[in-house]
Amino acid sequence: MFTAAKIRILGRGLGYHARRQARRHRLAVLAGAVGASMVIFAFAKGDPGPAKAEGNPANLNPAAIAYTLPGQLKWVTQPNGAINAVLRGDPSKPGPYIVLTKWTAHHMSRPHFHPNDRFVVVLSGTWWVGTGTKFDPDSTVPLPPGTFATHYGKQIHYDGAKDEDVVLEIVGEGPATQVAAEEK
Repeated sequence: MFTAAKIRILGRGLGYHARRQARRHRLAVLAGAVGASMVIFAFAKGDPGPAKAEGNPANLNPAAIAYTLPGQLKWVTQPNGAINAVLRGDPSKPGPYIVLTKWTAHHMSRPHFHPNDRFVVVLSGTWWVGTGTKFDPDSTVPLPPGTFATHYGKQIHYDGAKDEDVVLEIVGEGPATQVAAEEK
């Protein structure tokens, strides 16, 4: 199991130091550049990972790599209008998870908070974010593709898409509950 503190420690020293800290905390690390941002994810070792793809035309060793092709992702519409595909873990249970979230154009969440930190990368489209208990889409800030953001646990925010669809990758520690916090 990882914590935000461990991820911040890993984020300071990519390369040798990140790998060393990961081994010490029994974490696996995934890092890469997205636009001008460096993205670092950590998750507990031992999880079986994503489902294996149907067939294996390249005769890949399943002990070395598991993958899910885009057409095999199971997208589920959430009550708040977001569409999610779980890549790893189970956001409804304790433990690490990775999800893709699609916000279709003109859909936004209302003010809410989550119990734990969540780490977000904007993969496509422009993600609009705001803070506070009053829902005011006109005051939101645009975050373009490649942006890395942190939703801090127990802090009120709202977000979504305005004129175009947006796709996010969200990494967090479950359960990923959402608590309404709108002041009307």
